Amino acid sequence: MENCCVQKLASALGTPDVPTRYVVRGHQDQQLTTTVVAPVPVINLSLLSKQDGGAADEAAKLRSAIDSWGLFLISNHGVDAAVMDGMMAACREFFRQPLEEKQRQSNLIGDDQYEGYGNYEGYGNDQVSSPDETLDWTDRLKVEPEDERRIALWPAHPEGFRDVLHEFTKKCGAVKDNVLRAMAKLLELDDNDYFVDQLVEKPFTNARCSYYPVCPRPELVFGLTPHSDGTVVAVLMVDDSVGGLQVLRDGVWWDVPIVPHTLLMIIGDQMEIMSNGIFRSPVHRVMTNAKKERISVVLDYSVDPEKEIEPSAQLVNEKRPALYRKVKVKDYIVAHYTHFSQGKEVVMGKLKI
Repeated sequence: MENCCVQKLASALGTPDVPTRYVVRGHQDQQLTTTVVAPVPVINLSLLSKQDGGAADEAAKLRSAIDSWGLFLISNHGVDAAVMDGMMAACREFFRQPLEEKQRQSNLIGDDQYEGYGNYEGYGNDQVSSPDETLDWTDRLKVEPEDERRIALWPAHPEGFRDVLHEFTKKCGAVKDNVLRAMAKLLELDDNDYFVDQLVEKPFTNARCSYYPVCPRPELVFGLTPHSDGTVVAVLMVDDSVGGLQVLRDGVWWDVPIVPHTLLMIIGDQMEIMSNGIFRSPVHRVMTNAKKERISVVLDYSVDPEKEIEPSAQLVNEKRPALYRKVKVKDYIVAHYTHFSQGKEVVMGKLKI
């Protein structure tokens, strides 16, 4: 199974090359542009939550960050450094385990990696729709952090993994809610809990631990293909010593800065729809590294797949008509995945790039 474990593949490579399944056509010609570090603002969540002038200044920074980049860093977020370090250490230990141990949480079902590749949770790679689809240079562990979790896919090893993941996801959930309330205030919505309430009833949320092995030919592959997120928002803890995440702005790829013990929030397509295009979801990607491995932890937050979303009625008027139609989240996710597998981005059936 060529795409079962990139980590094993990377360690077995005896020549400076990668299998053709991972090579992005034209990547070596079109994507090797010089990048610079994006001046992404760091939002002080403690100040943002206060009821004084400091909050107004921080809210202005938040609006500028969303308008300029579609993502931003968060400091003073309330997630203890010990919890963040413990979560990252647990991820490293998980991926350092023998393959047979990691495969206890496998997301492969049966022997055929294409017909059986569809269990969203567990250890492995992202779902692929055909044997011809280009693969990303990464392995993942995905689990559901909320009430309907499948505990069998929560690793029992390394010891303490489940406890630290539970604590990390709980604390990040509070961060997400506080920022969503601040975003509703930026839009002057009557209800500051408007976006929070979208994620109250049966939300689709998951934790995704991603491992990017050393790659002998980083100019030929992607750690993660360029895409926009099909979520409301995503909260990330990125590797504090190895970069790789890039965001596209005005046709230029910018490196997202590394600031230890901050969190990163990325606006998703569902937020773009509900805000009637005022908040835009950015196209981003992950590059590989020829010398260092990289790990990240991502929490994705999505509205219940059976619910419908549409632009908030308060954000629709004669000057700004509805830019997106009402859609069931499940149908949107299918469209999003279909276009993602083709290397395209979509919001409500309209190609973004």
